[in-house]
This record gives sequence, structure tokens and C-alpha cells, in this order.
Amino acid sequence: MIDKEEEKLYELLDSLGIKYVRYEHKPVYTVEEADNLDIDIPGQHCKNLFLRNKKGNIHYLVLADSKKYIDLKALSKEIGSSGLSFASEERLNKYLGLKTGSVSPFGLINDVEKQVIVLIDKDLTDKDLVNFHPNVNTATIGLSYADLEKFIKWHGNKYIFID
Repeated sequence: MIDKEEEKLYELLDSLGIKYVRYEHKPVYTVEEADNLDIDIPGQHCKNLFLRNKKGNIHYLVLADSKKYIDLKALSKEIGSSGLSFASEERLNKYLGLKTGSVSPFGLINDVEKQVIVLIDKDLTDKDLVNFHPNVNTATIGLSYADLEKFIKWHGNKYIFID
């Protein structure tokens, strides 16, 4: 079943000419749970981390290969930030309009002030298909990496490629 917020995303993707395939599944909250779904979803499976700097005045959305270990200390050095930590569910809701388990680049549509900086794993850029939640954890959508980048550029959030 598609709720109002998910439908809003699909209408936007359609208006941007972004093609996607939707896969419905039981709710999943972690990469491990998603890996155990009894469904074949082609393409690169991704993880999304919502982080904040030490002061809590800068927020980051990390998009990475689902199997990749993210060293927050090394990442903070790479991007020139103070120490990074996971942001609270309250911050996730405030900035991206999302709940824990549903973190997704598509939550950027709720970041009206474009405050969240997107950090994109360089290893995703050569993938034909990438998969993310459509702002709910009961579905996954697959789209081309080029279309993901098109969406991020359209929204206007700052983005940085990371190793």
C-alpha cells in the first residue's frame, strides 16, 4: 500500500522523467534485515546514514554501498568536519521528514532550506542501478545512478563525493 508521502515522491520522480522500479516488502530497519528479504532486487543495495557534526549545526546524509564500513573518524577528516556522530530521530524528522529505518536520499524533498549536505560514496557512481527506500521502509526503489544524481542536483542540496 502506498501512503501519501510515498505517492508525493513518485509524482515528483515522474515529473523529473526519472524511471524507477518499486519493490514492496515487509518493513526493514537495517541492511542485514534487507539482505534477508525473500525478494530479488537487482542493482547496488545502498545504506544511508544521517549524521551530525560535534556542534550539531551541520547535518550530513551519507549514501554508500550497503557492504561498506563507514569509519566516522576518517570521514570527518576527509570532509574537514569536527567529529561526526549519528543524528537523533528528532533531527532526522526535522531535517528530512523521516523516521529511523527509512533514511533515504529522497527525504531531501522535505529539506526545504537545503541544509543537509549529501556525501556520496564514489563507488556508487559507476553503478547502473542503485536501490533506496522511497521514504518508507516497506518498499525499495531501483533507479539509475545518473537519475539519482539528477534528483539531488534538482533539489539543490550541496553534495560531495567521498572515498
